[in-house]
Amino acid sequence: MSRLRFRSATRLAVIAVIAGPLAAGCGGDDSCGPGSAPASGIIAAGEAVTLTYGQLSSGLNNDCPASGAPSGVVSMTIFSTQTDGSGALTLCVSRPDRLAGQSQALGPNAADSEIRVIDLTGASGGCTFTIDRSKPITGSASSQGMCGNGSDPAGFALTLDGALTLTRTCGTMVESVMITLRGSAAVAGTPE
Repeated sequence: MSRLRFRSATRLAVIAVIAGPLAAGCGGDDSCGPGSAPASGIIAAGEAVTLTYGQLSSGLNNDCPASGAPSGVVSMTIFSTQTDGSGALTLCVSRPDRLAGQSQALGPNAADSEIRVIDLTGASGGCTFTIDRSKPITGSASSQGMCGNGSDPAGFALTLDGALTLTRTCGTMVESVMITLRGSAAVAGTPE
């Protein structure tokens, strides 16, 4: 083998070794980023209520660190606003490295939850909605196109499929309403 071909073969081998972990960091996707996920697509829906959330952004703020996380893995907070009202949705991902490759369980603001629902508020039809922390939160979250444990500026797509209870307040009337929290939306990447 000529010296030039040997160098080319060596370079290709090095590139394959380096590219392997990067591709794996995207959960097996060919590229990083949200793909065709809409900017607004997370829906909280229940009896006589539909709240839509979008404009998702993330920050590696270490707000809910996981004990025993590998070195360099920082917990990620995801913020969203209600696009058809004045509410907000906040999630905290203890192990974004795991979310990049598999579904993670949704849960309350507790130390053992993989994806914590920190807050969910909303407004619709003259009523306000807040999360009822006395009731369970169930379901899962997954991602597409997440690279660098959520640190890639390209962002990613987040998909939620869960259920929880909200407190609906309409004037003096206060009641509980079960909702599903479903859909996919683009999450803007963490700025470099």
